[in-house]
Amino acid sequence: MGTSVTRRSFLGTAVAGGAAMRLTPGGLAMTDPAPTLVQSGHAPVNGLEMYYEVHGDCGPPLLLLHGSMGSLEMFRPLLPALSNGRQVIAVDQQAHGRTADVDRPLRYEQLADDAAAVLRFLDVDRADVFGFSMGSAAGWQLAIWHPDLVRKLVGAISYKKEGIYPEVLAGLETTFSPEVFAGTPIEADYRAIAPHPDDFPTLVLKVQDLTRSATDLPVETIRGIAAPTMIIVGDADIITPEHAVELFRLRGGGVPGDFAPMPLAQLAVLPGTTHMMLVERTEWLGSMVPAFLDAPMPEGT
Repeated sequence: MGTSVTRRSFLGTAVAGGAAMRLTPGGLAMTDPAPTLVQSGHAPVNGLEMYYEVHGDCGPPLLLLHGSMGSLEMFRPLLPALSNGRQVIAVDQQAHGRTADVDRPLRYEQLADDAAAVLRFLDVDRADVFGFSMGSAAGWQLAIWHPDLVRKLVGAISYKKEGIYPEVLAGLETTFSPEVFAGTPIEADYRAIAPHPDDFPTLVLKVQDLTRSATDLPVETIRGIAAPTMIIVGDADIITPEHAVELFRLRGGGVPGDFAPMPLAQLAVLPGTTHMMLVERTEWLGSMVPAFLDAPMPEGT
């Protein structure tokens, strides 16, 4: 069926692998009940019943992958801009949002396999992918292990742990526990929509384990990704700016464009922006991401 959809502080930054956004009144999401929504449901994939929403009724598909401790709600303010001229598929990943947990650890490779499965469930044979934080890491794994499914890739990763500020990794060990999150808006937002609200402590521990267990990616693997890539970071992100530039160069960036062919990669460093603030930059993201996705694909890709 082609590419059309036919079915359906450290606590402040949460964790190196992800972040949560407010769902409740006064927050960013759920202030408007999704006027762009076309379809929603649960997809049976890899033992999960993965919640998904489809926004926009025509155009090329775009898959959104949220950060850890959050849900697709963190993208809600961006949906009007992103669904203009395309179909947006937003999912709640394992143990997050409206998708119940199963008896397996969180791993980026598994999250990528789940994303691939939900695309196939929806009869999508190729999509653009925009991930934030944990979702970005899953998106890059999707481009690595399921390259035929990914047309263009948006998001940033630390492909080696040295790319993350040391104090962020230290915070994972000292300030990341169910007790620290108890009574916080992050817990409240989880409980508001989770099918099993009392599973929140398990989610915290699984996210901590996910970040601890992450392994470095070989340089050759980063270079070998076929999808044109847009790397987006904040200038005060958890990833160092030096690492973002290094990642950009590995993807083919860092050339004088007036004298050489433009690379397959783009780099955006958002000013005055922390990790948690990045996905809130709706005006910037709502213009630069569609422009990148709408640009013609390079010859031979």
